[in-house]
Amino acid sequence: MEQMQMNMPDMYDAALYLRLSKDDMEEGGAKSESNSIANQRELLRSFVKSQPDIQIFDIYVDDGYSGGNFDRPEFKRMTTDIEAGKVNCVIVKDLSRFGREYIEAGRWIEKTYPALNVRFISVTDQFDSKTADFSEKSFVVPIKNFVNESYCRDISGKVRSHQKIKREKGEFIGAFAPYGYCKDPENKNCLVIDSYASDIVRKIFSWKIDGFSLGAIAEKLNVRHVQSPKEYKKKKKKKKGKNNNSGFHSSDTPKWSAVQIKRILTNEVYIGNMVQGKQERISYKVKQRLDKPESEWVKVENTHPAIIRQNDFDVVQKLLQYDGRASKTSDSANFFGGFVFCGDCKTPMIRRVNQYKGKKKAFYICQTKNKGGDCTRHSIPEEVLKRIVLKEIQAYTALFIDYQMIMEELCEMKVSYDQVIGYDTQISKLQEEYNRYYSLKASLGDDLKEGLISKEEFDDFRESYGRKCEELEQMIENQKKLVKQMFEGGVSATVQLEDWKKSLEIKELDRTLLALTVDKIYIYENKQIKIHIRYQDKIEKMKVIRRFYAEHRTECRKEVG
Repeated sequence: MEQMQMNMPDMYDAALYLRLSKDDMEEGGAKSESNSIANQRELLRSFVKSQPDIQIFDIYVDDGYSGGNFDRPEFKRMTTDIEAGKVNCVIVKDLSRFGREYIEAGRWIEKTYPALNVRFISVTDQFDSKTADFSEKSFVVPIKNFVNESYCRDISGKVRSHQKIKREKGEFIGAFAPYGYCKDPENKNCLVIDSYASDIVRKIFSWKIDGFSLGAIAEKLNVRHVQSPKEYKKKKKKKKGKNNNSGFHSSDTPKWSAVQIKRILTNEVYIGNMVQGKQERISYKVKQRLDKPESEWVKVENTHPAIIRQNDFDVVQKLLQYDGRASKTSDSANFFGGFVFCGDCKTPMIRRVNQYKGKKKAFYICQTKNKGGDCTRHSIPEEVLKRIVLKEIQAYTALFIDYQMIMEELCEMKVSYDQVIGYDTQISKLQEEYNRYYSLKASLGDDLKEGLISKEEFDDFRESYGRKCEELEQMIENQKKLVKQMFEGGVSATVQLEDWKKSLEIKELDRTLLALTVDKIYIYENKQIKIHIRYQDKIEKMKVIRRFYAEHRTECRKEVG
């Protein structure tokens, strides 16, 4: 005991350690206020003034850091100063401010600090390692640390539960709004469009539809000195409250990359859907996050204003699936890249260019044949294919315009979609199949009683038929939903008719129109071409509506007249 007294300094250089976490702030109320950084600082300074043998060396503040672990910047800085001999006393408001991890907190207080001759004081717990007896060191402190860890575990669970509820309601809970959006000043859980950044997002989608590769889009932005999302976020924080001018802003450090471009192009937030919960923390003690499977993500549709139309977003997803590789001589994909396939082996066709007498002629051939595989060339000139596809698009455009006129007449007559459904042969066939499986399922009981099937077979068949009935029921509902959408939104809204009408005004097909209207093109060796137009499912429903109209035309016109 005498040796310990000899090692005690006359004056202690103290580190005042303050901490406040987001979990503490979630609680709100008086307790949150008492733990505020300002309150902690005032309390500790007042305490030091009453201690003649203690002087303040520095104040260390970890604001917004959890007490579940000790991976905190200011705590680390304090430890460095202790190891350098600058600090020999640590003072905290209470043990929970020091940390809420039972084992690690105990190790620092009971082993590390005594080994370094560091005095530890917890003011409101009335604990001072210089004067504490065996009971306080061996029982009181460990028990309080254990209680603090239990609290940390409990509050962490409450926060996760609270966040889960907000996600499922479609409320945004991220720290920063996605690029292109801002948090609503009146409700931080809602997103509103950022006029400047949203314009950049639209350009990115437009360039992708035009055929540019991911790397080429990134290069376009960098050449124009457009700030990357990270740089833009920093600038917004500095200029909070000031409006950004539209257009491109200069930046000395543009850092756009192909990875960032793809992240934007695949994010459903830009079509108004909130997708959250893609990652989760390993535990309340560990900050590291793990990616969750897509099936476990929380997606809520139509939660905020869309920047990109659903139609354009769908086109880009398809282009990303087949497209993305720029040719060796261009930063964009070839004109029909991602659209033209061999009709026999179904592989994408590749573009070749021949030069004869100073003129270049592009054509497409089967990729399998080009690599020496078992197929034929299926060659077709690019210009010929452009003319054929444009003509097909124009034919469908005229058809859609015709359908639109029919829909307008039916709406004036106040015909409901229920009346038209009876003319849908697809729905009729699905209903017949549903009735058949339903009857088979209903007859299983009699088959079991008569001994025609065993109990095990009864259970298997019942599950199989039941599953089939559910599938058919969903398919019937989806088919009815398509018809209903046309009656509620009209043909123009259903197929983005304004995009198609552009085909009637141009003489040469462009890639944007191609991407907006065509799904796939198959080229066969016998020169046969099959063009799969987008919205094939809706086109079938339009035929049903037209069939209904044809049989009720006279009646419709009388009503309208």
